[in-house]
Amino acid sequence: MRDFEYARPASLADAASAFSGGGEAAFIAGGHTLLPAIKSRLRMPDTLVDLAGVAGLTGISSDGDRLWIGAMTTHATVAVDATVAAKIPGLTGMAKLIGDPQVRNRGTLGGVIANNDPAADYPAALLALDAIVDTDRGSYAADDYFQGMFATALADGEIVTRVGFRVPLASAYAKFRHPASRYAVVGVYVARFADGVRVGVTGAGPGAFRWPEAEAALATDFSAAAVAGLPLDPADLNTDIHAGAEYRAHLAGVMLADAVKAA
Repeated sequence: MRDFEYARPASLADAASAFSGGGEAAFIAGGHTLLPAIKSRLRMPDTLVDLAGVAGLTGISSDGDRLWIGAMTTHATVAVDATVAAKIPGLTGMAKLIGDPQVRNRGTLGGVIANNDPAADYPAALLALDAIVDTDRGSYAADDYFQGMFATALADGEIVTRVGFRVPLASAYAKFRHPASRYAVVGVYVARFADGVRVGVTGAGPGAFRWPEAEAALATDFSAAAVAGLPLDPADLNTDIHAGAEYRAHLAGVMLADAVKAA
C-alpha cells in the first residue's frame, strides 16, 4: 500500500473540498470494498476522505410513506432500530443477514450503494422498495441509480447523504449466502404495494435488477404458488467458481418463493 493523505472532514462542504484537492481521491465509509481494493493495488488514491465524522449522515426517520436512513448508518443499527422494524420489517431481516457482526457494525448503507457490488444486499432492497437516493447534489430514483457492475449514476465526488425507502404493505428478503463471505450468490427482495409488486434481484447478474415477470405474476396473485416454476433467463447471469448461470437462475426462483412466503 502506497502513502496517501488522510482527511476526516466534519461537513459535506469540507468533504467535497478534500476530495477535489488534487490527484486521485476516494471517499471511505465502512471500507469493506475500498480497503481490499487499495491493498491489492486496484485503487491507489492520493487522498482518502473519511466520511465518518461528517455531520448529518446518520439517523433513521419516518416521513409520510418514506422511511429515511442516513448514508453512514450501519447495518447493525438498521437491524435493531424500532422504526425500521415497525415500518419495513423486511429491511430489518435483510440487515441481519449482511456479513457477520464485525461487518454489520462497520459497514454502512451509503458505502454499499456507492460501490454497488453486484453481490451486495441493499441494491435489491432499493429497487424493490422504490427508493430515492439523495446526495449532496440532487436525488435519483433507484431504477435510474444502479447502472451495472460497480457503476452508479453518481458523478465524480458526489456524496450519498440518505436513502428514502417507500413503505410497502408487506416485504421480505431471501438470499442464498456464500458460506465464507456471506455475500449473496443470489438474493431476492419482494415488496407489495397498493399499486403493484416490485422484485429486486442481486448476486445473480453483473448488477442488481428488477424481475418484471415475477412482478406481473405476483400482482395478480401474491403467493408462492403464483411464481412456482417461473423461469429467469440465464443468458445474462453470472458464471463463476461459485455457481453457473443456470444454477443462479434456479436459485432466483427458490429465493423468490421464500421471500413471498416470508412477506
